[in-house]
Order: sequence, then structure tokens, then C-alpha cells
Amino acid sequence: MVADNSRINTSSNSASENQLAAGQKSKKDMRPRHYTRGLSPLMVRIMFLNAIALVILVGSVLYLNEFRQNLINARTEALSVQASIIAGALGESAVAGPEAIDIDLAPARQIIVRLVGPTENRARLFSTSGGMIADSLFLAGDKELVEEPLRQLDYQPSMKEQAVNRLHDLLEAITQEIEAPANIDTPTVRADDLPEVTEALAGVLTHQLRRREDGELVINVAVPVQRFRRVLGVLLLTAQTDDIDTIVRAEQMLTVKVFFGALALTVLLSFFLGRTLVRPIRVLARAAERVRRGIGREESIPEFAERRDEIGDLSRSLSDMTGALYNQIDAVESFAADVAHEIKNPLSSMRSALETIQMTDKPEVREKLLEILEDDVKRIDRLITDISDASRLDAELTRGQTREIDLGVMIATLVDAYRTTGKCDSISLLFNDDEAGIYRVMGIEARLGQVWRNLIDNAISFSPSGGSVSISLAMKNRQVTLVIEDEGPGVPEGAREKIFSRFYSERPSSEQFGSHSGLGLAISRQVIEAHGGAIRVENIQAGDDNIGGARFIVTLPLAPA
Repeated sequence: MVADNSRINTSSNSASENQLAAGQKSKKDMRPRHYTRGLSPLMVRIMFLNAIALVILVGSVLYLNEFRQNLINARTEALSVQASIIAGALGESAVAGPEAIDIDLAPARQIIVRLVGPTENRARLFSTSGGMIADSLFLAGDKELVEEPLRQLDYQPSMKEQAVNRLHDLLEAITQEIEAPANIDTPTVRADDLPEVTEALAGVLTHQLRRREDGELVINVAVPVQRFRRVLGVLLLTAQTDDIDTIVRAEQMLTVKVFFGALALTVLLSFFLGRTLVRPIRVLARAAERVRRGIGREESIPEFAERRDEIGDLSRSLSDMTGALYNQIDAVESFAADVAHEIKNPLSSMRSALETIQMTDKPEVREKLLEILEDDVKRIDRLITDISDASRLDAELTRGQTREIDLGVMIATLVDAYRTTGKCDSISLLFNDDEAGIYRVMGIEARLGQVWRNLIDNAISFSPSGGSVSISLAMKNRQVTLVIEDEGPGVPEGAREKIFSRFYSERPSSEQFGSHSGLGLAISRQVIEAHGGAIRVENIQAGDDNIGGARFIVTLPLAPA
């Protein structure tokens, strides 16, 4: 660990100080932005568009299936009522008397012609023995011939008709088919061939869907013809469903039109979604690629400042990240320059001493030069150690695992260690042992401990013999504040920011030159800012414009409950 006591002025050049000051200002500007939003606008758009497509698709399929079945059910109910009326008329008028056991065929045929003739339905009458005794298809009635033109033998359907037919076939294929037995339509059909007629002979009104050879459905309704609850026969009333298929096909075409309209709307909305989502992301990706491949600093990430969704958040974050990357490159460049400058100083001293040693024969001079060489070697060793620690700091802060730390316990333990090891024998180290569990922060314990040691060592080194160093903790607005005060000469005006610069160091005259690398306070600020806090220094006013010492103030966010 580096426990450096750096404080004030001389070693670094002014160019490095300006770069570091700019880097620190950029760090403040580059603090992470927190975006809190209850429901994502992009998620709302995606859910809305998907819901529209899903509702249209499911609604159309369910509508077609239910619509056809509802029409068939309505037709069946109407046919049952009609069949019951005709069967009632047959039971009252087409019998010889109250004791009749069969149907009088002549009046029965007249009733069928009169009641069924004007309709498109077909009525068949079965006797109790199971034979068919009347069929409205072969009875004279109010029928007329309808002339329909026949298609030419070489007729070829148009492209439109072919497309419509194929579309109907496709819709029929995806529509759930109604299961129905084959229709039996022969002149010699008997009641045994039709289960619905057999059930009607037992006195039960029965209906049955049947499929013709051409695939169309027919509805059969079998009603018992009764006289005083005695079954005299069965009336089988049959209705075609061609008109229902025509209606369903019309609805299918309407559904197709709605589908294409919805498809067009979906395409337009998808185009809008693509322009609001895909295009900005593509722009950001290309900008990031240009930044990756770029040599100069002219490339930057565009910010979609007008957007208040995740795309805007992403663009601003990428822009901030790019700025932070450039700042880090500047910091590395500045750090390398400062390291070279700091190492060149002892190397120049060593070179001069070696050259002088070769030119003198005086033992006292050679001994003095050897001491200088030894000090310079120690200084280079200390610089390399501190520089290595500083160079690893960013990686450790990035990969380090944070945990909850009780600053009250941590500082009390650290103060006891100073008192026990005798590091502050000539200085009074004051700290009120506050109650544990109050000043809790989230952080990396080793690095925070390094900061407190740097600040305490710094305060001890500048306090006069017999003086005191005071440490206190406070909490306000969910911020924990640690204050370290000494009784030294304070900080010169204009140097309150410079003392946090790397390799910036001037020690008390009692200390040997080069005994500190000037990295302690720079590392302390870097660690504190990485933990979301801040560190600053001010002078303690003792009255009459006198300075009573320096006060370092560190603030850290309180750990969440």
C-alpha cells in the first residue's frame, strides 16, 4: 500500500498540471447519468404493434369458424320449427280418423306441396315401416324453370377468378372443417339408411348435418308425425347450405381485404419503427466503428438529444463513454510523461554523481557521492513501486467487489493501530469512537483504508511536535462526511487543487528530499471519486487571518438500507 504524505508544490511541470486539471474537470462532467423510467416507450410500441397483429389474426380465424357455425345453427333452428309445423299439419289433416295408424297419402302430398313447395327445401315422408312414401322433389307445385346460360366449352377463367378460387381453397384449407357423414340421396332410400329418421320414428325430433358429393353441406331435420302421441310416420325436411357458403365466402373476402389493409398498416408502422429504432442504432454503430478505426480526435458519437427513450439514453451513454475514453488516453499520456520526468530526475543525479566519482580521488567526496547514488536508487525504487500501484488502481477499482463498510469501526481500528505501533507518539490522534452501524458506505475496503492512511500520514507529517490530529464523522442528506484536521501550516492559496495532482510534492524542511513520490493524494482522489464521493481541502482559520492548519473533507454516499 502507498501511504504517501504529499502536500505542496514543486516537481511537476505546468503542462502536466493543466492536463490533469482538464482531466479532473472532464471526470466531473462524465459522471454516470441515471435513467429511471417506469415503462419503456420502446416496449410499449413493440407490444402495441404485436397486439394489433395478434388480435387481427386470431379474431379473423375465430370469426370465420364461429360465423359459419352460427349460420348453420340458425338455419337448423328455423328448419326445425318449419318441420314441426308441417308434421303437425300432417298429423291433424292427413289421417283417416282418431284411430288411424298410418298417414293418408293423398292429403299428405297436398299439404307437402302447399307448405314446402314455395321454399327451397325438400320434404320426404317415411311410413312407420321405414319406406319413403312421398318426396317433394317429385311432386307438382309452384315451381318454375330458371334459365341460366351455360359456359362455353373452351371457357378459361380469368386470372382474377383463378386467384379468387385459389384464395378460397386456401382459406377453406386453414379453416376447421365441419365433420359430417355422407348424404344419402337415392329414390329407394329407407329409414334404416338414415339414423336421424330412425330416431324420429321413436318420437324424437332429430337433426343431422350431411355432406354431398360436391363437398357442400345439407341439413336434415327429422320430425315424427304424430296423432295423439301415436307415431304415424316421419317427415324429413332437408335444406341446402349453398347460400351459407356464399355468405361465408363473402366474409372471407372481406377478411382478406382487412388483412391486406392491416398488412399495409403494419408495413408502414414497421417502417416507422425501423426509422425510430434501426436507423439510429445503425448510425451509432457506424459512428462507433469510425471511432474505433479513427486516428485523430475528430470522430465522435452523435447524441440524439431530442429522444427521451432508450435510443437517446444509449447515444448519450456512448458519447460519454467515448469522451471518457479520450480522457483516459490523455491521462495515460500525461501519466507516462510525468513518470518519465520523475524518473529522469534521479537518473540525471546518478549520472552526474558517477561522472564526478570518476574524476575525484578524495575519499570524503566519493563517500558523499555514493550516499547520493544510494538515495537516488531508493528514490527510483520507491517511484517504481508507487507508479506500479497507481497503474493498477483503475483495474482494481473496476474489478473490485464492493461491500458494506462501517466507517466508524474502520476508522476506530485504524486509529488504534496508529497508537499501538507508535506512529503518532509525538502527536495526539483524536477520534470519538462513535456507535457502530451508523456510518455505512459501499466500497472496496483495502482502497478506502489506503485513502485514510494517506490522509492521516499527511496530517501527522505536517503537525508540529505536541500537536494534534482530529478525525470526525458526520452524516447529512444520505452523505457520510469524514473530516481530518491538523495543526500544520495549512495549504497555500492557489494550491488546493494542485496538491491532488500526480507527482506534486513539497515536504517540510525536516524531511529528506525525494522521500515521497507525490502520488498519495492523487490516488486518494481517484479512489474517492470512483466510489461516487468527493474530496477537498481547506484551511482552518485561527483568527486575525492566521491559518491554524489544514482540513481534509471526504464525502461518500450512504449505503442503501
